[in-house]
Order: sequence, then structure tokens, then C-alpha cells
Amino acid sequence: MAKALAGEADAVVLDLEDAVAPAAKAEARQHVLATLADHAAYVRINAPGSDAGEADLRALAASTGALAGVRVPKSEDPGELRRVADQLGVPVFPILESALGVENAFALATAHPLVGGISLGEADLAADLRVAGGPALDWPRSRVVVAARAAGLPSPVQSVWTAVRDLGGLRADTVAGRRAGFFGRSVIHPAQIPVVHEVCEPDEEELAWARSVAGHDQAAWIDHNGQFVDKAVLERARWLLSIADQYVKEGPQS
Repeated sequence: MAKALAGEADAVVLDLEDAVAPAAKAEARQHVLATLADHAAYVRINAPGSDAGEADLRALAASTGALAGVRVPKSEDPGELRRVADQLGVPVFPILESALGVENAFALATAHPLVGGISLGEADLAADLRVAGGPALDWPRSRVVVAARAAGLPSPVQSVWTAVRDLGGLRADTVAGRRAGFFGRSVIHPAQIPVVHEVCEPDEEELAWARSVAGHDQAAWIDHNGQFVDKAVLERARWLLSIADQYVKEGPQS
């Protein structure tokens, strides 16, 4: 955890769920609480309703540490998500990892004012759908992107790329994800961070286009490349420029 907090990630999620063996849950929980006493971080709790998940909620609710927010796995029930948000009083980020979770994407995204974003847990989702991943997950990915934006939430972050040494595959998949409406990515190894940052940061060609578009005040026009530009295109240009400002002022926001 100390290594992650000292690294280049934009946010650190301390995992109490899948990365922790059942017999080690209590010990891991104490390590997380001790870390939060000195460092702001997010926590992925165990599924609410489970014994471990309820113990996580009680411990975090009683903690005075710098809890930035919680990722809530196996999210399916908006009422359960509201309970978590009310109990902790911090931003909650439901992870959709089942067919029912995907079906309830918009209801989860709008379940509580403290919902800060939604995302997929693709390994569990693929298992629940009985698919091998890849193109079979295209529809759930589009579903979560649409639900997030319909709820006024940020574009969802992509799920973890598990082939840690395959940075080329990570790059290609992150590029495809960004084109599909995702922004940023959960990572599980420091070597993955620069790849995600590079893909998500607008390049000079994009920024030059965005600046040229944002500098006009017409309702609609044809740009220097012969492309029609209207309000929707202008909004995308302004979004790209806002991302660039965040990179300069605060570092990458992936």
C-alpha cells in the first residue's frame, strides 16, 4: 500500500475484497484503517450483506481516517447502495459484475447523490454471462457508458487489464475503450500507469483541433478540414480542453 500511495497513480484503491484471502480479511482491514489514518485513499469493500462486507462498513463508519470513497463490488440493488452511502457518508462507486447489475445500471447510477461513478467488473461479469470476454462484453460496456452519462456522472473507467506484462495489449485495449466512451482505467501494476496516462491525455493534434473549434462563436460551420461543426462537436472540444487543463494543473486524471 505504501508503494502504491507513493507512485504515479491518480487515485489509490485499497482492496479488501478479491485480493484478500478469507482468513486474512480482519488483518487486512486493520492495515487499511492504519493506512487511512495517514493517507487519503479509496477502499474496495467486500460485498455489502456478506459478513466481511458488513464488518468493512462498521469499521470504516467508525474510522476517523481519510476515506476518499468506497468501491462497492457486486452492485445490483439500488437500495443496498443507498444504505452504504448513508452509512459511510462518502462517495460510492458501484461495480457492476453481474447481468442484474448491468440491467440496473441507470438505477444504480442515480441511487444516491453520493454515487460518484459506475464501472464494470469484467471478469466476474463474463463468468456470470458465461462468455469468454472480448466482443461478448461490447453491449455491457456500452450500457455502462450510456448509464453513467445519462446520470450526469463522469465517463466510466475501464476494468483491469489482467495481462500485466502485455503493455501493448493494454495500450490497444485502452485506446479502444477511450473511443467507446471510457476514460481512465483501473490498474494493478505500476508499469501499467504510464500507458494509461499516455492514452488518456489528449495529444497535440486533438488539442489543436479543439482549440480551433472552441475559438468560434458560430452556431454551426465547416472547419478547415471540411468537417461540419455544431453544438455537440463544440462540447466535445471543450471537454478535451478541460482534460488538458487538468493534466497541466493537477496531473493526469485517469
